[in-house]
Amino acid sequence: MNENQKSDREIGSELNPKYDSNGLITAVVTDVSSGDILMVAFMNAEALDLTLETGIAHFYSRSRQKLWKKGESSGNILNVAEMRIDCDQDALWIKAKPAGPTCHTGAKSCFYRRIENGQLRDAG
Repeated sequence: MNENQKSDREIGSELNPKYDSNGLITAVVTDVSSGDILMVAFMNAEALDLTLETGIAHFYSRSRQKLWKKGESSGNILNVAEMRIDCDQDALWIKAKPAGPTCHTGAKSCFYRRIENGQLRDAG
């Protein structure tokens, strides 16, 4: 694709998320201080709007088919420090300040296990 073929979505300054056929966009969340990946989730337009309005991460649960504010029951909210979107606006990167463990298991990150020889091991 040459310079003339790039779309406004790719080089423009307007936020224009490219949601999938289910109306969702992937969101990768990292810790703003350490850079560690905390979680991967999905957002619909309402979750993205609420996140932008409140500065607290909101997502859409595919399994429960509903909007949810991260930490609404545990208190372990994710305060958004910065949001980025990729070149074709179909994935988000959220840099957040977690107010406690991110994973529902109580782990700091949902990526607390590594795969070693086909087995799961604590990543430490």
